[in-house]
Amino acid sequence: MKKALVIGGGFAGCAAAHQLQLMGGWDVTVVERAPFLGAGVRTRYYGGHPYTFGPRHFLTPWTNVYEFLNTYVPLRRCQDHEFLTYVEQDEKFYTYPIHADDIPTMPDAAQIDAERSAINIGALSKLSSAEISGMTRAEARNANLASEARDFEEFWIKSIGETLYNKFVDKYSRKMWQIDDNKKIDDFTWSPKGVTVKEGVRAAWDTAISAYPIAFNGYDDYFTIATEGCKVHLSTEIENYDIPNKSVWINGEKHTFDLIANSISPDILFDKCHGELTYVGRDLHTIVLPVEFALPKEVYFIYFAGDEKFTRITEYKKFTRHKADTTLITLEIPTMTSKYYPLPFESEKAKAKKYFDEMPDDVHSVGRAGTYLYNVDIDDTIRHALEMAEKIKS
Repeated sequence: MKKALVIGGGFAGCAAAHQLQLMGGWDVTVVERAPFLGAGVRTRYYGGHPYTFGPRHFLTPWTNVYEFLNTYVPLRRCQDHEFLTYVEQDEKFYTYPIHADDIPTMPDAAQIDAERSAINIGALSKLSSAEISGMTRAEARNANLASEARDFEEFWIKSIGETLYNKFVDKYSRKMWQIDDNKKIDDFTWSPKGVTVKEGVRAAWDTAISAYPIAFNGYDDYFTIATEGCKVHLSTEIENYDIPNKSVWINGEKHTFDLIANSISPDILFDKCHGELTYVGRDLHTIVLPVEFALPKEVYFIYFAGDEKFTRITEYKKFTRHKADTTLITLEIPTMTSKYYPLPFESEKAKAKKYFDEMPDDVHSVGRAGTYLYNVDIDDTIRHALEMAEKIKS
């Protein structure tokens, strides 16, 4: 039987271990430095309320991934899920993503309309009549110049105009990434057609599947199912790595494997020989309030786009459907003292690539930290594990 090592026991590591178990023929070892599996997706409790480290709802455009997880952790759809953003300069809450119906209510609506019209005219002038005739009305209204952008700030301004950018994005992004200038962000290719102003329903995820586990303990049962039959070492540190030879040292003893699935930061595997990768962290503050619900009916969390130190609050009962006379909210404050989110900088991605280039074919990178990609959620970690399994089989 071949031996596999899974480094890290968060959702990504557990998903990788699960696929190896489903394939059969693998003796799987999972090593996790924390005293529990699941990392930030593990259910915690405060004041009797279940919650996770940040709103870990299951969001995906892939039906097969939803069906896979739903098999092991029955999920409840929450397509009514809405966001709000508080804009202090207007002293108002607006729907996010930015909604077309909110713009007329803004004090500077005329300026916003003028900026959007200029962008729209500029974008359409660069297209042929055939291209324009093939667009829907919504696409034509949202045509923009984002493809010309050189950085994150230009990307937003050329999408929606400077006024909306200043209201919703500028300060939020700078505190989110702990930077003083959004021009430093040069990885913004996640939306090559630019950012559009939403029309129609206000639900944020009407074009994707939004869901949350029905069980009181959230996703926790999956971590047990995924690692059943594995050798799981909790509260355990790997002391040294020899990744080219797929070997590690644990408690002073060398272990060699046929395959490694890594879900932790890749620089750790190589003693940071190409430089340390940079992350932004979070402080999460739990607050119980003496009301059954604190936020409007369909609103699950609220962003704060101004000078506040925090980025958002989440009301967990909206996800968990926990019954209580009180409610739990969490307050998120960005920090550089922990490591949760890879930075969207091309320079950091290039540094990460140096580590990936050092890895042999039988070392697989999974999860947000393992791939050093910010836009990785629970569904992506499952896809990484599925893709790893297909690669092994082929």
